[in-house]
Amino acid sequence: MGSKAQMKQKAGQSFFLLFFVAGLIVLADQVSKWIIKGSFDLYEIKTVIPGFFNLTYFHNKGAAFGILANADSSWRSYFFIGVALLALGFVFYAFLQFRNRGVFYVYAFSLIAGGAVGNLIDRIRFGSVVDFLDFYIKQYHWPAFNVADSAIVVGVGLFLLGGFFEKEKE
Repeated sequence: MGSKAQMKQKAGQSFFLLFFVAGLIVLADQVSKWIIKGSFDLYEIKTVIPGFFNLTYFHNKGAAFGILANADSSWRSYFFIGVALLALGFVFYAFLQFRNRGVFYVYAFSLIAGGAVGNLIDRIRFGSVVDFLDFYIKQYHWPAFNVADSAIVVGVGLFLLGGFFEKEKE
């Protein structure tokens, strides 16, 4: 077990890494959305890989998969902003609990936090989230998403992998 100074240094490094990686995700997310908004008309579709991948600009007023997109708009934005803030609080709490288990978890929570902040910025600015990555096979489309959504999914995947590898060590 390390000294108190080493433990403080390690904690400081994990906080730096959390904010640095999350900041990079927010930057990549917001820049990509800015490029899409500046290069596309709303609902415009540009084929990248025929039969598999399009860039499609639209605003998702709902949650994942468009859940609650048709709900009353007077409360919908406040609801999603509140949920995002609660989720960020939970992510920070979980980060504090898991950060000493290894850098794997620090990266996982950094990606989740960065993605949540990226989408939260959209909710505050536009009342919806800008989505543009559209993968499909024939007529079957996966719901469009963005860089922030991708970061959240990868972060959750890393968290689950971390738990799997911990069990393997035992």
